[in-house]
Amino acid sequence: MDNSTNEYHISFFKPTTPQAKANRNMVIWLVLIWFIAIFGFQIILRVIEKPTPEPAYLSFQNVWENVLSNSPGQNELQEFGQTALSVLGKVDLVAGEKLALDNALSWSLYMLTADSLKVDFAARIREFENITAGIKNLSDPEYIEAKVLLSEALSPILNISSLDVRSKILPLELSSENIDQLTDVSKNSLPGIMEKYLVHNQSFLTDMKFLGFPFHYFYTAFFLLVLFVGLCWLYCVKTDKLNAKLNIAD
Repeated sequence: MDNSTNEYHISFFKPTTPQAKANRNMVIWLVLIWFIAIFGFQIILRVIEKPTPEPAYLSFQNVWENVLSNSPGQNELQEFGQTALSVLGKVDLVAGEKLALDNALSWSLYMLTADSLKVDFAARIREFENITAGIKNLSDPEYIEAKVLLSEALSPILNISSLDVRSKILPLELSSENIDQLTDVSKNSLPGIMEKYLVHNQSFLTDMKFLGFPFHYFYTAFFLLVLFVGLCWLYCVKTDKLNAKLNIAD
C-alpha cells in the first residue's frame, strides 16, 4: 500500500487545493486589516501625541523655585499644597511617592498656620492619626466626626471649597512626621512625581469628540469590536462565494 501521499493532510501554510489557497489568502488579508486597525492607530497616536500638562502641574512649576529657596508666599504655599493634594487623589501612587506628597501637603499647611497655633495644629494631626489607627471600620462615628471637623478646619487654609472633592481626602493625607520641614527626599522626588502624574500625552485624536465620546475611546471600545464582527461576516460571505465558484457543496 502506497503511503507516500495523504489526501486528508491539510496545511494552512502549504495549501494543495484551489479552495485552501484562496482561504489562506483571504485569512491573511483579514488578519492584516485587523492588525493594521489595532496597531496602526496606536502608532499614529504615538507619532502625533505631545506632552500636555494639567493646570496643577503649571501651578507647581510656578511655585517650586520659591519653595526650594524657603521663600514662598501664602498664595504660593496654597498652590503648592493644592497640587500635592491633587496628585494624592490618584489611585496608583506607590508608597514612596505618597510619603513625599504627604510631607509636602502637611508641611504647606503647617507653614500656613500662625506660629502661635503650630503646636496645636501638629497635635490635632497626631490625634487624628491615633483615631485612624484604632478604628475597625470606616463607619466609626468618632472617626467620621474627627475627619469632618479636620476637613472643615483645614480646607479654608488651603483655599479649597467644601464642595471640592479634595477637601474629603485632605485629613487622610496628613502626616505629623517631619511636619515642620520639607524633607530632602521630598525635594528630590517631587518634580518627577508631578511630571509623572500631571503631564499626559495628548493629540487631536484624544481631544476630539465623536458621538459624545472621546474619539480614541470610541475607536477602541466600539469601532474595533464592530470591525471584528464585520470581518467575521465578510469571511463567511467570501467563503460561500468561493465554494459556489468551485462547485463545492457543504
